[in-house]
Amino acid sequence: MAYVLTADGGTESLRARIYDLTGRCLSSCSLPYETRFGSGARAEQDPADWWRNFVQASRGAIAEAGIDPAQVEAICTATTSCSVVVLDENGNALRPALIWMDVRASEEAGLVLATGDEALQLNGAGQGPVSAEWMIPKALWLFRNEREVFDRAHRVCEYQDFLTYHLTGEWAASLDNAGLRWHYRSRQGGWAKGLVEALGMGAILDKWPSRVVAPGEVVGTLTARAADELGLPTSVKVVQGGADALIGMIGLGVHRPGQLALITGSSHLQFGVTEAPLSAPGVWGAYADIVYPGLWIVEGGQTSTGSIINWLSRLTGSPLDFETLNRKAAALPPGAEGLIVQDHFQGNRTPYTDPLSRGAIVGLTLAHELHHVFRGVMEGIGFGTRAILDAFARAGYSSSEITIGGGAAASDLWLQVHADTAGLPVRVPESRDAPSTGAAVLAAHGAGHFPTIGDGIAAMIRPGRQVEPIAANVERYAEIYPKYLALYPALKEVLNA
Repeated sequence: MAYVLTADGGTESLRARIYDLTGRCLSSCSLPYETRFGSGARAEQDPADWWRNFVQASRGAIAEAGIDPAQVEAICTATTSCSVVVLDENGNALRPALIWMDVRASEEAGLVLATGDEALQLNGAGQGPVSAEWMIPKALWLFRNEREVFDRAHRVCEYQDFLTYHLTGEWAASLDNAGLRWHYRSRQGGWAKGLVEALGMGAILDKWPSRVVAPGEVVGTLTARAADELGLPTSVKVVQGGADALIGMIGLGVHRPGQLALITGSSHLQFGVTEAPLSAPGVWGAYADIVYPGLWIVEGGQTSTGSIINWLSRLTGSPLDFETLNRKAAALPPGAEGLIVQDHFQGNRTPYTDPLSRGAIVGLTLAHELHHVFRGVMEGIGFGTRAILDAFARAGYSSSEITIGGGAAASDLWLQVHADTAGLPVRVPESRDAPSTGAAVLAAHGAGHFPTIGDGIAAMIRPGRQVEPIAANVERYAEIYPKYLALYPALKEVLNA
């Protein structure tokens, strides 16, 4: 028997899993790590926690599966994207990582846009805005504000690349992350040399990894040190993964043009597959070859979704009783009895790409209870997704269904709200752990068991169920949706006054 080891390095924890070649998950081990938040929408993590959790969780998953470690053929990881690390020659962090939700580089994002460089085609057809989440704005913030650290850096890269180095000793960026967040264009010369030189930051070109490896390709094998720490043989192949949400597309079986993936968790990400590039205001991409060779990916995203639910829990001072909240919230009519929630608690990714936008709960009365807010948050997030799908449609891309993975897929109410606010059926594959399952497909492909990623999907991804929109709810949400859209310009004026 042959098995693969995957790791999903998320915002709050790292989850290691063992899969067989049919896509069956034999075991799972999750370990949390700390995120430190600061003023100015800062969010940092210690990269040493990532590696420690990877080793401990991997050993735990192997032990739980009860397999011979010698039967593990390949490892593939999926991690948060835009989690920027500054490393010395030995792969040690020179400062905490600026994780994806850190948007301190809003001023730098404006400077990037002001260059007018051709690589900005990926940002709303060159019209921007540029997201403060992305690699170049964050690197520019470091260059401008922590120059000594920047100059000392041997590598400026991502969470994914940090794990790859500590597994293989190889400095290799994922084409997936680089194409998605570094303005790297595989068909237009690669690195955005003109862009970084226009910013006076040409030195970054020597600090980025020299290799760019596509998902599913083998980076190398385990070093003796990594093999010893993991309890695995040095023959284990390390197969390139990438951004957790995009690897999640594979895990959802979304690989044909016209299909749409919604990856849910602390944030929401919407990805569509296209046969030809398209760029438009309010849409990111399209990115060539970053998941599937010969295809493009179009992107939208919401910065705060599941993280708002976690915020509610922190606000109450105790863990939420989700069973009771779901039951009470499901009994409410659409509209949560007058509440409208703007879901921009950590800024807006698309269609506005405004890191300074903020969340709001509008329409509160003394009669509202926690379950009203709970449902209102879900509906606000659903409207945020609808706004992104509308931006896609204006750009010329549409889909007849949504395939969902991640935390929202565990809630019948959240699935129904998404179906009703979008007016589309929602499909949920058998495995909701899309990034891990996608990484398993890539690992098996890289190990030589499937000639293409599509063949791996056919063998390892199984369909689940479908949730149809309720016509009466669709009609009611169509009445509320324009009010949701009106909140952004109104609140922007108030907040900027």
